[in-house]
Order: sequence, then structure tokens, then C-alpha cells
Amino acid sequence: MVLDILVIPTYNTLTLGVADASTYDTDPPVVSSPTIEITVPNFGVVSLPFVPNDFNIFNSTSLGLSLVGEPLIPLPDGIYYLRYTVAPAITYHVERNIMRTELIQEKFDNAFMKLDLMECDLAIKTQSKVALTSIYYMISGSIAAANNCAIDTANKLYMQANNMLNNFIRSNCGCSGNNYIINFY
Repeated sequence: MVLDILVIPTYNTLTLGVADASTYDTDPPVVSSPTIEITVPNFGVVSLPFVPNDFNIFNSTSLGLSLVGEPLIPLPDGIYYLRYTVAPAITYHVERNIMRTELIQEKFDNAFMKLDLMECDLAIKTQSKVALTSIYYMISGSIAAANNCAIDTANKLYMQANNMLNNFIRSNCGCSGNNYIINFY
């Protein structure tokens, strides 16, 4: 038996998807007590049942961040520690660190979609593209660092990306639309 889990993007701030990619000795797998421990940033560890050979989806209620019957809340970005454990004759486990970036990615996507590059002159348009590329590069670097257990670097890159994105949004890319109206109408 070889245990493996994959964190699969759900492209949703409300859910965390974890797929079982393990190889079991029998099909269906004969395991007892399949559980996953998930450490949510700034909230602690929760131990949950895990369905082998399946795609498991967790949300704020299952992770103990919100109460049953309340609306789901977005899961926080940050480093998540996952530990999948089964106990047949002996105990097996696999661990993963991931940098969740759904909230900052949503903010990045919204900033990108609000940016009307047709309004800007060439210099501003070029600068906006450079700024957005730099922000995306920082987000990707944060994910890569977390995947390689460089937790401090992952957190620093995430914070830098978030600060850069907030500054970009505040500056509104410097586009007023006046240049487009004056030069093209």
C-alpha cells in the first residue's frame, strides 16, 4: 500500500478539494479508520473522516470554522498541513503542505477583469501588465515555496503579492479613460 493525496483546485473560496491518489492492496481498499487531519491557518487542527478512492470536499462547516446551518464562509489563504492516515494491520500515513491562494487569486482576477487596457496609453498599459505579471509571479512563488516546505518564504511571498495587489487596486492602474476619449474620439 502506498498512500498519496492530491489537493485539487475547486476554483472556489468556500471549498478545499482533496483526492485520494493512493495505491491499495485490494480494490475496494480494505482499510480502517481512514482520517485526514487538516491544519487550517490561524484556526488549528481538525480530524475528519476521509473516503478512500474518492474526491473529498471540505468547507467551513466541516472544518469547524462555521456552524451547521450558517452560511459557508471563505476558507482562509495560507499554509495548510494535511495528514491522511489509515490503520490496517499497521498505521500508514502521508503528509502534504500546500499554500492555499483562492482568496488572493479571486482578488487578482477581479483586479485584472476591471482593468480596461484599452483606456490606458501604451506606457500605462505596459506598466499595468508588468505589475500584474509581478503579482502573479509572487503568488506562484508562494505556492512553489510551500510545496517545497519553505514555509517562511511562502508566507513572505504571499504577503508581498497581497501588498502589491492592494497597491495596484488602490492606484486604479492610473487609467482615467480621458486619454482614450481625447485621442480616439
